[in-house]
Amino acid sequence: MSSEKKPQTMKPATAAQKLGILLDAAPAEFQTEFVSRTELAEFMANPPEWLTLLRANGPHPRQVVAAKLGVSISGLARSEVIDPLTTAEIAALLQQPPAWLVLERSTQAGVRADQIAVKDRDAHRAAKKAHVERQAAQEQAKRDR
Repeated sequence: MSSEKKPQTMKPATAAQKLGILLDAAPAEFQTEFVSRTELAEFMANPPEWLTLLRANGPHPRQVVAAKLGVSISGLARSEVIDPLTTAEIAALLQQPPAWLVLERSTQAGVRADQIAVKDRDAHRAAKKAHVERQAAQEQAKRDR
């Protein structure tokens, strides 16, 4: 009794998210059919022309727009940028940044600096703890002699 393995599939929206594209801008065939993991890997390794053009020109989903603008997705929402943007629209915003973009990029830079500071602090604490533990172990070894 042998059963054939059924390939794992994902919804088109999941595949679009993994490919970093806007589902609504993809061809109708892609929007309506489930995508197997093998097909997804093929799309990533050898993207078809429509995928290459979509990635290059957009419209882009929020996470891609946020990354290209250097802001968070929450920053886009706070600034009421809810529509997908094309690469040309993103470039125009970067060339002449509006006040909201300057503010959100500053906020994002502050958040990143805070994350780095926390990481450095935690690394310092871990190193200090390891040093104290080594010293305690050495002292215990001396007493045990």
